[in-house]
Amino acid sequence: MTVFTVKERFGFDVDLRVLGYLDETHPCIPKKDDNYLFRREFLRDILAFLAQPCSDALYISGPTGSGKTSGVTEVAARLNWPAQQLCAHGRMELSDLVGSIQLVADRLGGTKTTFVHGPLARAMKEGHILLINEVDLADPAELAGLNDVLEGRPLVIPQNEGEVIQPHEMFRVIVTGNSTGSGDSSGLYQGIQMQNLAALDRYRFMRVGYASEQEESSILDKAIPSLPDTIRSSMIKVANEIRRLFLGEQGHAGTLSITMSTRTLVRWARLTQTFKGAPNAIGYALDQALTFRASYEEREAILRISKDVFGSSWREEEQAA
Repeated sequence: MTVFTVKERFGFDVDLRVLGYLDETHPCIPKKDDNYLFRREFLRDILAFLAQPCSDALYISGPTGSGKTSGVTEVAARLNWPAQQLCAHGRMELSDLVGSIQLVADRLGGTKTTFVHGPLARAMKEGHILLINEVDLADPAELAGLNDVLEGRPLVIPQNEGEVIQPHEMFRVIVTGNSTGSGDSSGLYQGIQMQNLAALDRYRFMRVGYASEQEESSILDKAIPSLPDTIRSSMIKVANEIRRLFLGEQGHAGTLSITMSTRTLVRWARLTQTFKGAPNAIGYALDQALTFRASYEEREAILRISKDVFGSSWREEEQAA
């Protein structure tokens, strides 16, 4: 364990110190994206939790593609903080987190049964971040099995001769989800389950939205610097209009069942450059990045939005095709 400065690790001119590890070689340290752009508020809240969890876990909620997971992994990468990552699902059991008895190869070329620690046990033992994505897809009864651990109590593993794992001082639990654990009233996300109220009481919450136009412009400029400014700004406008129709307004479900994440936006921009010079490159790239997985009606709606935003640029490409 060591201490870094925020300026040294993240480039913000802030006189703050953060925890981390000196060892950069651990295989569980997430891979760093050098072009990643941190949002100041998001970074502030993540670092505050990592520094002083105060017997809490952290629950990050937000729409699909808003950067919940990547924000955590990019922070961990710069702090050399290993992370045990998994994606929850409806059939996930507590044993998937704790570990199980498995058949493994021995040194003599044969096999033997032994207990293999799961991501929770390893994170507690070695001081890693346990990162559970899509946590609201999990069975709330299974997740409630984490309650004692989240309060700082040791993990007891009866299957491994009653092994007791005391929580490492650097052990942290972070989960992400499209809801806040209270179910999905919008109907946008399939499989979302209402979580146990007592379990949710052990989390502090963060809400993450989509990046601002200025932030996404900087992201695209870093990722595809050769993209013309007018094309970049039009793509961001299209993305925000798609998101508005996806999220809906004033508690009402949106009219689109798909959205454009920042990841998809970058994909669209990259593909546009890949097909540069080909007929209707912007539209063809949009199909590959997003609209080929939409229904016919939704694809037509997104194409109309794009034509209106791009104006003459889109029409010129259509005529060239």
